[in-house]
This record gives sequence, C-alpha cells and structure tokens, in this order.
Amino acid sequence: MPLKNIKERKRELRAYYKKLRAECPQDIKQDLDKELTQKFLLLDEYKNCDTLFAFVSMPIECDTSKIIDNALLDNKRVALPKCKNKSGIMDFYFINSKDDLKKGMYSIFEPDSDKCKLVTDFSHGLCLVPGLCFDFQGYRLGFGKGYYDRFLNDFGGTSVGICYSRYVEKSLPHGIFDKCTDILVTEKFVNHNHND
Repeated sequence: MPLKNIKERKRELRAYYKKLRAECPQDIKQDLDKELTQKFLLLDEYKNCDTLFAFVSMPIECDTSKIIDNALLDNKRVALPKCKNKSGIMDFYFINSKDDLKKGMYSIFEPDSDKCKLVTDFSHGLCLVPGLCFDFQGYRLGFGKGYYDRFLNDFGGTSVGICYSRYVEKSLPHGIFDKCTDILVTEKFVNHNHND
C-alpha cells in the first residue's frame, strides 16, 4: 500500500473500531475480558516473566485490571506507563498496588511518580500492548499517538498484544515506524508471531 494512503486508511479504521468497541454491550465485554485474561495468565511467557509492563485500560480497551491484580499477587514486578508529554514519550514506573495510581494525561490512571520507582532497564520482561485492532502478523492500530511504537523500538523483552478476536484483521496497513508484537492474545486464540 502506498505510504500516502496509510494515514488515511488508518484514520478510517480507527474511527470504525472506536465505534465498534463503544457499541459492545457491557455484559458481552465482561465475558470477553474474563476469557482473554485467563488466556493471558496461562501463557508460559507470563508465568516465566519477573517483570510485567502493563497498562491501565480505558473503558473501550480490553480490561487489564485482573491481569495487574494477578501479577501483583504472583509477586511479579509490575510497571505501568506515565505519559511524559503529548509527543509520544512515556516512562514506566514500578507500582506496589493500585493505590500508587492517580489520574494523569488523557484522564488515564498512571503511577504517581512521587511514590513509584522509575524503570531504567528495558532489556527483558513481558510487555502488554494495547490496540484498537491487530492483525495476524502482530501489527496494531493504536490511538494514533505513537507511544507504544516508540517504546517497543527500544524494548528488549517480549511484547504481547491483547485484543478481542472480533477486532483482528487479516492484515493492517503499516509503515516503517510501526512495530509488531511477538504474541497476540485474544479470548479465542493465541498467535505467536515470527517476524525476522
């Protein structure tokens, strides 16, 4: 797909998937979240990781609250992102509990940097990656700010996209700066991507 058409196509897909997600009935979403959480927690990559880079989900995203709760109970080091600015840069901080969070940029709960320790080592760990939709190669369509594409560029661990199966496309338009995830987890299947 020519580069000039990618932005426009992404904008169309973004609007489409935002609408679809917003219209998903709450009871169905809760069932999907429960199944997806179980699939994620059964991953060997999760069981074997000592550090989980997660995110606090927004209402239209896959719910990460139970994943974060389980990781803390499993004595994993849990790191959550804090947007540094609106230019797509974020830092991660270790949390000890959800009491370490406060509302930040975009009205998303983020670690309180006065209470939490800044993460400086990104050479390993498991990173949960949000997205409006994914494809089978692990490419994603995010909210368009580029935070995770920038972060994954320097991340040395394993990345896991989480998405409901109904929002997985065969193929998504992507540019040179788009990073694919190593694993895709849905409520129905787990896909390990082999991108060399």
